[in-house]
Amino acid sequence: MRDLQRRVAAFRDARDWRRFHAPKDLAISIALEAAELLEHFQWKDAAAVAAHLHRRRSREALAAEMADVLLLLLSLADVLGVDLKGAALRKLRVNARRYPVARARGTALKYRALRRAGRTGGTR
Repeated sequence: MRDLQRRVAAFRDARDWRRFHAPKDLAISIALEAAELLEHFQWKDAAAVAAHLHRRRSREALAAEMADVLLLLLSLADVLGVDLKGAALRKLRVNARRYPVARARGTALKYRALRRAGRTGGTR
């Protein structure tokens, strides 16, 4: 992860783009690229999504949008001095506590609703 973050920073710095990489602008760019990712799914039912993802060109375009989001996220982490891998590992530990396997398996309930359902014995 750190190697990729260094490569992203080197790419940026070689082009003298750091001055354009204010946290606000990077956050906006992440949201915009995520919206472009969503366009691959917009107005498609499950069968149309499956057909779209079956095409090599569509999967490559989707992968490129995902990479755009990742590269911008790494840029934001660099600018803010965030250890993204460490933050992700910490978040996984938090989510493991919020969503214990015994209660969360097979349900899409948010952790607060999951906690309430556990106290009342309900599943929804």
